[in-house]
Amino acid sequence: MMFSTKAEYGVRVMVALAQRARTIEAGEEPVVPLAEIAEHDGLPLAYLEHLVARLRKAGLVDSRRGSRGGYMLARPATQITMAEVVEALEGAIAPIECISENPDGSIVCARESKRPSGSHVCPTKLLWTRVRMAIVGTLRETTLAELAGGLAEASLSGAMTAGAGGELPLATA
Repeated sequence: MMFSTKAEYGVRVMVALAQRARTIEAGEEPVVPLAEIAEHDGLPLAYLEHLVARLRKAGLVDSRRGSRGGYMLARPATQITMAEVVEALEGAIAPIECISENPDGSIVCARESKRPSGSHVCPTKLLWTRVRMAIVGTLRETTLAELAGGLAEASLSGAMTAGAGGELPLATA
């Protein structure tokens, strides 16, 4: 499964806002002009404007108008998960088109739901449900504060080299 540039660029914007919030002086507002982020990361400003509109609608960022205007986090970075960010930008997370989540949290296979109840069991539903839960679980466990503070890199490095005890092994070519 590949996330689109919406998720990639949106997460980068959120990290930039979180990093600014960490480095400001007491009493200052951590407002960042979007043009500054676009220039620093080499991203298209018009596209970022579209993304922050989605993030704002989801209650993840606030904006300030005027000569000192820009964007800032709506809540502390420790309270924002990557699941919230990715879902605000990409919509529901599903590794395959036919798998989705009901509002009650149950997983639904579109192929099963098109048939009379109980007449068809999708043989791959278990696999895609597990894949979805792993992705969503990782996104829910990762906070914006971790990414902004470099903690994610240290955690990834440790997990990739440990290899034992059920942790992810170091990939080899």
